[in-house]
Amino acid sequence: MDHQKFGWCFIGTGTLARQVAEQITASGRHRVASVCSRRFEKAKEFAEKWGAEAFESARDAVCAEGVDAVYVVTPHPSHYEMAKLALSLGKPVLCEKPFTMTAAEARELFRLAEEKQVYLAEAMWTWFAPVANRVKAWLEEGKVGEVEEVKTNFLVNVVHYAPRLTDPALAGGALLDSTVYPVTYLYRLFGRPEKVRCTAVISGGVDLKDEIDLTFASGKTFHISAAIDAENPDESIRIIGEKGEIFADRFHYTNRAEWTGKDGSREVFEGETSMLNEFDRVAEEIRQGRKTSAFVPPEATEEVMDILDECRRQIGLIYPFETSLP
Repeated sequence: MDHQKFGWCFIGTGTLARQVAEQITASGRHRVASVCSRRFEKAKEFAEKWGAEAFESARDAVCAEGVDAVYVVTPHPSHYEMAKLALSLGKPVLCEKPFTMTAAEARELFRLAEEKQVYLAEAMWTWFAPVANRVKAWLEEGKVGEVEEVKTNFLVNVVHYAPRLTDPALAGGALLDSTVYPVTYLYRLFGRPEKVRCTAVISGGVDLKDEIDLTFASGKTFHISAAIDAENPDESIRIIGEKGEIFADRFHYTNRAEWTGKDGSREVFEGETSMLNEFDRVAEEIRQGRKTSAFVPPEATEEVMDILDECRRQIGLIYPFETSLP
């Protein structure tokens, strides 16, 4: 009963696109209706594997029969262009992170989506899932009391995951691909920071390591360490407060978080964080007629892009296709 499945247009056929297509089609709730890639041969291969129709033109792929929404999963610099095209054609869009190259581009897309009355959301899968939202609820419930320290590491070794990660022409590097996760996480927990301080190790035109201090309205400053060439990987967050602490390993996609009280009490929360989870919820929101996501609202995407813009200004990171800093 294909007509009951949610039909996606995939703009992009790289590693992540293949992983997503495999997960969502296996569920029986989604299908790939159309696909477009920079190289038509890649689009044809992808389409053949997932039972879709391949197109040389992104416009034709977006307008293809059976497309309920567009998933933009191209290299970073073309997110804005592809999302704008789909929105202008009246199609709902789920756009991978980093949502755009700059906050100005993000705001322009959300203005266009509002004008067209079309759904638009960032594919920040962490916050479509229950675990991160439970961590946020624990803080709001006062489970740890006043937060005293937050240790956030996103130290991964992914330089060989895909060539784009070290290609400045494709906006490679840590900040927009990896560091965006802990920045988003702390923003969602503590709000927009009042001060941002960023340093980086830049090599070959991309940032391999980032060190970021975010100072919030409470006066507290929390540190993020991130890298894409880490010798000792560590993807964890530990939130320490006067009454207890919260810990999550691999926090941006974990299925588990733990709260421990100073009195020895303990609570473990488990829930699915997956790309399927994200796509199920986006499809449901679109079918409900929503124009923005309740899980990843526009202001979260826009204000995180503001932080990333500021980091780029401080470390002087300009990509070859740009003429100035954001």
